[in-house]
Amino acid sequence: MTPVVLRVGDSAVAEYVVDAEIDPLLAPRPYLHPVRTRAGTVVTDLRPADHPWHLGAGVAMPDVAGANLWGGRTYVAGQGYVWLPDHGRIEHIAWREQTSGAVTHDLAWRGPQGSTLLAERRTVRAVGTTSGWRLTFALRLTNPGDAAVELRSPAVNGRGDGAGYGGFFWRLPPTADLSLASGPLRSERDINGSAWPSLTVRGQAAGGRYALTFSGLAGDDRWFVRAAEYPAIGFAFAFEQPLVIPPTETIQRIYSVMVSDG
Repeated sequence: MTPVVLRVGDSAVAEYVVDAEIDPLLAPRPYLHPVRTRAGTVVTDLRPADHPWHLGAGVAMPDVAGANLWGGRTYVAGQGYVWLPDHGRIEHIAWREQTSGAVTHDLAWRGPQGSTLLAERRTVRAVGTTSGWRLTFALRLTNPGDAAVELRSPAVNGRGDGAGYGGFFWRLPPTADLSLASGPLRSERDINGSAWPSLTVRGQAAGGRYALTFSGLAGDDRWFVRAAEYPAIGFAFAFEQPLVIPPTETIQRIYSVMVSDG
């Protein structure tokens, strides 16, 4: 399927891939890449060599009722990361709206045998601002089954050491002079696992300087941050404890990212 191009005025600011033909071990799912500033600097990365299951910006979860919807190896307490036959996928089901600046569609989170674990309604929108443009990423996750569905991270499953990733995840491009700011916090160590209302990252990518400001934490969401090992920002659903969705219930999130040059 051809990527959907999101535009702000005459500028193509993002491409949204909804049906990627990739290795099932990478947990296929819709993603945004490339995402660009108004001046054209690319601020996402796709399948980097260090973590080829990192797909631009989008939703991914290491453990959804035992299914790996993140890609790569699965963390198992006492064993570390191991390859398991547990990979699922997040599939596009139907479009609800498509315009030059926004899309809404239905998706299914499927386990390794194809069963639907969660049903999602997602809206991705690009809106111009005086200093750049704003991406909003809204999702509604509904449990269609008759048993609770738990969303879990490696930290919850026993790894600890701040590995609470999983949720809306943004792999940044190779970045020089990267800086972080979240309220009074300025380091990866301090911001990772925190819950200040916003987080700004600045740096120099191949096409120029950029700034991204993330906001929209809700419930028990926490920031997941990596800067030293690789550059990435995440809204983590289950940083310290599982996110449990009871049967027939729905959770909602609306995340916002301000994308600017300089």
